[in-house]
Amino acid sequence: MPTPCSLKCLGEKKYYCTVELTLQVLGGKWKPIIIHRLGEQGTLRFSEVKRAIPNITQKMLTQQLRELETDGVVHREVYAQVPPKVEYSLTSLGQTVLPVIATLGMWGKTYVQWYEENTCTEAVI
Repeated sequence: MPTPCSLKCLGEKKYYCTVELTLQVLGGKWKPIIIHRLGEQGTLRFSEVKRAIPNITQKMLTQQLRELETDGVVHREVYAQVPPKVEYSLTSLGQTVLPVIATLGMWGKTYVQWYEENTCTEAVI
């Protein structure tokens, strides 16, 4: 029988296994989408990220970008000008997660196909 994992700490994050840690850093509804958009479109200003993800609120986007920046996944570049200019891009660490995000996207396509083949598609009159 496998030995249970022991509690580990990394900064403020507490976890029992690296999958749990990974989900703390990358998990949630919006972080993978933000990473995907930055990987796909490159460096973006806040308004461009918001436009690329229409359903996210400004407050949630700000929160998620801050968390990704704190965790070293996203780089925030502030330019000293008026009006202020801030750009977001993936760090080298953030770039390493792009294949994982791409795999999630491929699984999504598989799920769409499975769902369409296994659910009733009769129109409701």
